[in-house]
Amino acid sequence: MVSDADLLTRHIAGDPHAFSEIVKRHRDRMWAVALRTLGDPDEAADAVQDAFVSAYRKAESFRGEAAVTTWLHRIVVNACLDRMRRKSVRPVADDELVEAAERDTPVLDQTAEREVSMEVSAALKLLPSDQRAALVLVDMMGYSVEDAAQVLEVPSGTVKSRCARGRAKLAPILSHLRNRSDLSRVSSAKGAELRDG
Repeated sequence: MVSDADLLTRHIAGDPHAFSEIVKRHRDRMWAVALRTLGDPDEAADAVQDAFVSAYRKAESFRGEAAVTTWLHRIVVNACLDRMRRKSVRPVADDELVEAAERDTPVLDQTAEREVSMEVSAALKLLPSDQRAALVLVDMMGYSVEDAAQVLEVPSGTVKSRCARGRAKLAPILSHLRNRSDLSRVSSAKGAELRDG
């Protein structure tokens, strides 16, 4: 299989199919980052589209200091933060969140998971965008602090600080979820960190 870096090099050299392969490989994960950051499926779709257009146009700026995936995540997070700065994201209707959750989660008994997911999404919207972005990458997407720092282009200590402040703000809002036995099934890479403090 051709590496992401090789595909990007081919794209820069004029291969008309190389970038579409990068999009196919990474669009689902980029969508997940955008949806969890913005909480709105329409805004997330627009942010991912903006990010891929930006990556397509600025491919020559890729320096190879990080993985292509990290570079793409940085562009998606920045597109989300730009959207949040430009306008306040409209409130998400419950049915939109349920729809998004159904797309991301295998069909099981999802009622409890959906309730928890909607509560966590609503609570995340209360955080400042910098804290929300850090928590999404570290606690929900499973990034290491170092990788999240690379995506956000800030020092690792800043990511740790933003995560700690965000978790401190979320703890009282989500404390009623702490002892729920069904929380262990919530589909997030590091959901246990929110549950266990």
